[in-house]
Parts: sequence; C-alpha cells; structure tokens
Amino acid sequence: MVQSSWSLYSLLFILAALGWGYYLYEGRRASAREVALVATLAALAGLSRVPFAAMPSVQPTTFLVLLSGYVFGPGPGFMVGSLAAFVSNLFLGHGPWTPWQMAAWGMTGVFGGLWGRRKGPFPKAALTVTVFCWGFLFGWFLNTWHWLAFVYPLTVRSFLVTQAASLWSDGIHAVGNAFFMLVAGEELVRLLGRFKRRLSVSYLPEGEELEPGLRSRQEG
Repeated sequence: MVQSSWSLYSLLFILAALGWGYYLYEGRRASAREVALVATLAALAGLSRVPFAAMPSVQPTTFLVLLSGYVFGPGPGFMVGSLAAFVSNLFLGHGPWTPWQMAAWGMTGVFGGLWGRRKGPFPKAALTVTVFCWGFLFGWFLNTWHWLAFVYPLTVRSFLVTQAASLWSDGIHAVGNAFFMLVAGEELVRLLGRFKRRLSVSYLPEGEELEPGLRSRQEG
C-alpha cells in the first residue's frame, strides 16, 4: 500500500509540474510562428530517437532539446523537450514512464534556456560537458521513477543500487550526446539563430522609415 502510494503521489507531482509548465508557456502568448517552430523542433527531437532505437541509449534528443532552449529560451525549451518525449513514444510506446521523460527533457530545455541568456561566443566545450552530464541526469531521473514504482523497500541502499544499475546505459547516452554536440552543435546553433531572427519583430516609431539598405535586406 505504501509502495503504490509513493508511485501515485510522484506521478501526480510530475503531472502537476508539467501542467504548470504548459500554463506558464500559454501565458507568454507566443506568436503563431513561434508555436509552429516549437512544434517542428519537438517533432524533430522526438523522431530523432526512432532511427537509433536499435542502439539503446544512443539518441540525439537531449542534445537537440538543450540547444533549442539555449537559442529560444526556457519556455520554448521546455515545450520542445516535453513534447519530444510524447512524440517519440507514439512510435516507441507510451507508458507510465512517459510523463517522467517529458519532465526530464523539459527540464533539459529550461536549463539550456537559462544558460542561453548569457552573452558571449558559443561555449562549445562547456556545452559538451553539460550535455554529457545531462545524459546521466536524464537516466537518474527516470531511475527515480523506477525506484518509486517497482523497488521494495524504498531505502537509501535500494535507491543507490537502482541508480548504479544503469551506469552503463546512462554513460552511452552521455557520450553519444557529447559527440553530437562536438560534431554539430555550433552549426545547429547558427541555423536555429537564423530562424530566431526571422521570428523577431521590430517596431519603428510612427513616421520613421527603414533606411534603404535595411529595407532591401528585409524585403529580400
């Protein structure tokens, strides 16, 4: 009875956290173009898991979600991450693990968004280390769900054993995403940055006009 209660309470907590995240994003009143881009990135991040399904733990989703948040901010990052899990599981199978995956990748996107607020050149080395760490954090978060739902008794020892049992697969996840960051991270940020600039809208004071050079570039 106690075991099932902890599993149920944790699920309700995760669902409430996801609902709160969606509520906050809805309050931003994002433009239709941003919503369309978020949906596209979520589909891309989610479907990127499918071709790698034959290689357990090797998939670029964490890498894509982190950089989506890095470029577009915490709100879009959360949406891309949480929806990526939902989309990918349409093909790989939904289950009680889905909300936990949605929350884990949602947090990855939020973290990337908070980091993206800093100014400066693309921190390739630092982001590679970060996405490596998130490979483990994602696994540990999902292990917590497994511990609460299926492990008895719920003790510190059983928790540590549960976490240690997945070190190999979590390590593969971490190394794979670090590889994707090293190979394609900078180019992806540059590409997403171009889309972000297209989403931005600038307003001139009434009566002012764009300079001829700026007008021609905008029209082009």
